[in-house]
Amino acid sequence: MDVIERWSGRYACLLQSALRLGNEQFAAHLGIAVRTVAAWHSDASVVPRSEMQQLLDTAHEQAPAAARQRFALLLAKEQATAGSTLAGAQALRVAIAVVVRDSDVLLVCRRDDDAVGITWQFPAGVIKPGSKAETTTVRETLDETGVHCAVRQNLGNRLHPVTGVLCEYFLCEYLAGEASNTDAVENIDVMWVPRNAVPRFIPVDTIFPPILAALEEQT
Repeated sequence: MDVIERWSGRYACLLQSALRLGNEQFAAHLGIAVRTVAAWHSDASVVPRSEMQQLLDTAHEQAPAAARQRFALLLAKEQATAGSTLAGAQALRVAIAVVVRDSDVLLVCRRDDDAVGITWQFPAGVIKPGSKAETTTVRETLDETGVHCAVRQNLGNRLHPVTGVLCEYFLCEYLAGEASNTDAVENIDVMWVPRNAVPRFIPVDTIFPPILAALEEQT
């Protein structure tokens, strides 16, 4: 039987197809919210948190033999189609928003405990093929925090030292909105923090140096 080391939104959707369940049925089968299943369909690269990983493991293990066979076939087809795109994390691009408001900067606290010790971070979102990084930055910030912002400066890009993901960083200007946790599936909290206090929330050795420089300039 195929073993999934780490479930993604795409793999979860393949399991749903193999079980031949609609979104509401699949959510009920797993005991989760329909919104979570919908999120997997909208972002194939999302990695469910550990509790979800276990639920998907159980659903896969307890699936009828015919469903497991369908899943194996779907998985093999997916991997063959994707080819080298799935070979490394570098294929995944993420837009990072460093949103400043007066002397504060916006941070979110991720619910996913697979983040290798990183809990607090800047708002971020996967840049889908064909999308502009700047557009993703603004949209994801609004979706996650309820804050409207505008890109002020491209701070550059790098492979993140912990996750290995290609990150595009943008310094953004606050426009409007009350900061709130508008994505409770992925986040625990949203907070404005003083710029000079960011290293208390995010390990300074993991912060992109141009971010620190930009925050110092804004002080």
